[in-house]
Amino acid sequence: MIQVKKLKFIVSLLVEENDYQLEQAAAAKDAAARLDADLEVLYAGNDAVVQGQQLLECIQSSPDRRPDGIICHPVGTTLTQVAREAVNSGIGWAILNREASYTSEFRQNAKAPVFSVTVDQHEVGRIQGLQMGALLPEGGLVLYIVGPKSNPALQMRTAGAEAAKPANVQLRMLPGRLTEQSGYDVVSNWLELSTAASSPVKLVAAQNDSMAMGARRAFAEKMVGKAREQWGRLPYIGCDACPQTGQQWVRQGLLTASINLPPTAGRAVELMAMGIQAPSALAERTMLSPAPFPALEKLKLQPTGTAK
Repeated sequence: MIQVKKLKFIVSLLVEENDYQLEQAAAAKDAAARLDADLEVLYAGNDAVVQGQQLLECIQSSPDRRPDGIICHPVGTTLTQVAREAVNSGIGWAILNREASYTSEFRQNAKAPVFSVTVDQHEVGRIQGLQMGALLPEGGLVLYIVGPKSNPALQMRTAGAEAAKPANVQLRMLPGRLTEQSGYDVVSNWLELSTAASSPVKLVAAQNDSMAMGARRAFAEKMVGKAREQWGRLPYIGCDACPQTGQQWVRQGLLTASINLPPTAGRAVELMAMGIQAPSALAERTMLSPAPFPALEKLKLQPTGTAK
């Protein structure tokens, strides 16, 4: 009886302290379990150098330990050299939530699948810009906590939000790192500025739910009296809408709105397994659609006032 080799995959994610990344890991594990494949999840700690080193160690390991496919959500760049090393070693390579210019080239001679699975990131930003407009029909200032500028997906979200928001909505951007603690830290630091107290912020937005919740915690802990009440009543909006976190926060009123991002890692694991059998049969790109949570028409301006 011929024994069929069990497939082994590596999933490389950004950071463990992030709800969507944990959702990605869970979706990947579920897909691997259905396929009876081995799966290892690596977290890069939001460090592109660490991510590259982790993956090179996997690629350059002994043949019996080497994975059949690597599914990577890049921290910064799309890791061209790491991808090339994987493809040259006969290892499948998939990019998550990003598109890479090299996929077409690498697919020409690859013996294993090369592809991307992404969410329409510009649409994510566009939805958030529309949410801002729905919640601020008279316009106003939005404190906008964004992720690392080196991340092209987040750049697309910012561009989408800027294009879709009404002209009477202004954005004041603060740089975060996609974790709840970074949202807390960046808002805490901003509150120390002399201009913060006089900034007429009407809404707090973040490029994920974790940073939005971190911002809410910072205002609750750093402000006192009437100011704390005013900041607490503002709309807070985020992104990810994971079932056990973001969606619950919306239902509890801690967030006014979010954006549901379907996890791409599970789909990528399924496609990788299919592609191992027939690499050329896979599409080069699979794009999943985000959705507002709740629906845009359900958003109404709440009597929150302005934080001063």
